[in-house]
Amino acid sequence: MKKNNRKYILLLLLLSIPLMFFISINAGYTDLSLPDILRILTGGGSAKENLVVLQFRLPRIMVAVLIGAGFALSGCIIQGITRNPLADPGILGINAGAGVMVVIYVVLNGAVSFGSVFGLPFLSLAGALVTGGLIYSLSTRKTSGVSSMRLVLNGVAIQAGINSVMTMIIIRLDDSQHEFLAKWQAGSIWNSNWKFVTALLPWIVLGIIYLMLRARHLDILTMGDEISFGLGVRVAKEKYRLLFTAVALAAACVAVSGSISFVGLMAPHLSRKLVGSAHRILIPVCALVGGLLVLISDTIARTIIEPSEIPTGIVVSLLGAPYFVFLLVKERKKTVKV
Repeated sequence: MKKNNRKYILLLLLLSIPLMFFISINAGYTDLSLPDILRILTGGGSAKENLVVLQFRLPRIMVAVLIGAGFALSGCIIQGITRNPLADPGILGINAGAGVMVVIYVVLNGAVSFGSVFGLPFLSLAGALVTGGLIYSLSTRKTSGVSSMRLVLNGVAIQAGINSVMTMIIIRLDDSQHEFLAKWQAGSIWNSNWKFVTALLPWIVLGIIYLMLRARHLDILTMGDEISFGLGVRVAKEKYRLLFTAVALAAACVAVSGSISFVGLMAPHLSRKLVGSAHRILIPVCALVGGLLVLISDTIARTIIEPSEIPTGIVVSLLGAPYFVFLLVKERKKTVKV
């Protein structure tokens, strides 16, 4: 793809985020016109308007964009390193491993307070690392290395097992804990405020910066281990660093939003179709596509049956599940031909 076309696509995505921002901030039980939104954002809103826009809708929009970017980048790294088009932190069980730590925390300490939001990403990271390490070891053979299909199948199996355990724990909790975890487990962006944004923002920003610095190495790793080694890349060390970054991004997002699957699957695929596989442009495009995908899904989730709402993760799954099946069939046909 020509570089000029890539720049236009990146510019179009950069313009799409603010456009969707205004659509989303106006979506809800309380209708607001564009002049009203601009007046509120510039400090001219009433107490009620400030509460609705600045304390409820705006931080939720920010969290949705950050979560989408984090999951998308995590999937982009995993797909690139494993050269597996079906790889996704949700499908591979990493999200479930991160999520079980949140469940344990809630069981031991009650519902998540806003102060504990800053510590939860670190707890989630521990659970995600253990789960990711287990899946990776089960999918690796000394003779043939990592099998893409085993990686997916082991991830799906372990994810199902962890989710079953979490469900058994949740149904035994009291009403307040059960309500919180049931919505969180379904991937619900709810009760988001500026502390959630502050807790998540450093993880996403640092992740993007690090990945941009390692973009060239990611490009080389996609060529295979032998070629990467021949070009001077310390393959094992580089993979561990990048996989740690992928797990950390997914874990931080899970701590805030619960497990929103398929974002890490769809966003990298769509981004590669738009701008190709060069990671220097793929990484920012992937972050924007992921953020846009979750923001659109969250807007639909909170307006389709208003004044009630459904978890954002359900809307994303309705989009992502057919896409996953399509990719699975496509990958199976390739295997059969080989």
